[in-house]
Amino acid sequence: METAHSRQRATPGAFVAFARFVLCGGGVGLASSFAVTALAAWMPWIAANALVTVVSTLVATELHARFTFGAGSRATVRQHAQSAGSAAAAYAVTCAAMLVLAELVAAPGAPLQQVVYLSASAVAGVGRFAVLRLVVFARTRSRASAAVPVARPLYAAAARPPAPTGPEELCRAA
Repeated sequence: METAHSRQRATPGAFVAFARFVLCGGGVGLASSFAVTALAAWMPWIAANALVTVVSTLVATELHARFTFGAGSRATVRQHAQSAGSAAAAYAVTCAAMLVLAELVAAPGAPLQQVVYLSASAVAGVGRFAVLRLVVFARTRSRASAAVPVARPLYAAAARPPAPTGPEELCRAA
């Protein structure tokens, strides 16, 4: 039987969770940057980024639920929805960075676009980590700590005579 204490130990600390987040989210983000670049050859960059963001958010949320934040199970619909909200903010950050790049550089090459996209993704990723840890997957940790056994109420003893208090009564009771 799993106890609340063992479940709490299974929940990684902030440093471990962040390292796992970087590994999972960074891997998905790196693959996403190449996918966006490839898709942008066939469709507008903003549409390619939106498509890749949707797919990568679904994949990353599953990885974070199972591995990063110690939930050990699939992400719920609620967690996917909340994660999508933080991904929308990350999408806005990457789009803004790319729009600024387009304003500053007339014809940016693919390597410069990759650097700007990955830098914006990294900045957005730090904020996303905080949201996922403190909001999206926080319920999993609070359930574990809420499962601490609760003291049962004490019931009044049935009518018993009072305990002996004097030396003579104590000797007779022994």
